[in-house]
This record gives sequence, C-alpha cells and structure tokens, in this order.
Amino acid sequence: MGPSRFLKPRRSLKVSSLIRKISIGRDYKNEAMHYAVGQEVYGGHCICDIIEEGDKFSIYIRKGEEVLPWKGFNKNMAIAVEYKLKY
Repeated sequence: MGPSRFLKPRRSLKVSSLIRKISIGRDYKNEAMHYAVGQEVYGGHCICDIIEEGDKFSIYIRKGEEVLPWKGFNKNMAIAVEYKLKY
C-alpha cells in the first residue's frame, strides 16, 4: 500500500507537539469529552496530533504508517487545551 493521501503538512509538526490534551464541553469534570495524544481510539488507532488550525482544533489519528484526520472542533465551543510542559 502506498503513502496515505491524508498525510499532514510538515509545517504543523512543530505546533502539534505543543498540545497534549483537549477537552470539549462546558462541564470539564463531569460531561466534557477528553482527547489526549497517545490515547487509543476508533478500533486500534491512536491519537498522534492535536493541532490548532485557524478557527478550529483538529485531532489526527494514526494506525501503522497511515495518518487520518479524525475530529475537528471550532473555537466557538467550550474548549480547554493542555500543553506539554518540559522543564
């Protein structure tokens, strides 16, 4: 099988490495949906990148060598973003 037609542009790699987790919903503790890099989802896929793209946040998943866009959330929603912190 050849390379995926869904591969992300290289310029997003630096930005994507900053976001570790995104939570969608107004009630963070009880009702929000939480998505984290490294989390297994959708039949054996793994969240590989969470990227801020203009007016939305996009979640990309990987299975093997294939990277696919999975979910997108516009910035008008209640969103909490957690960034990777390295000391």
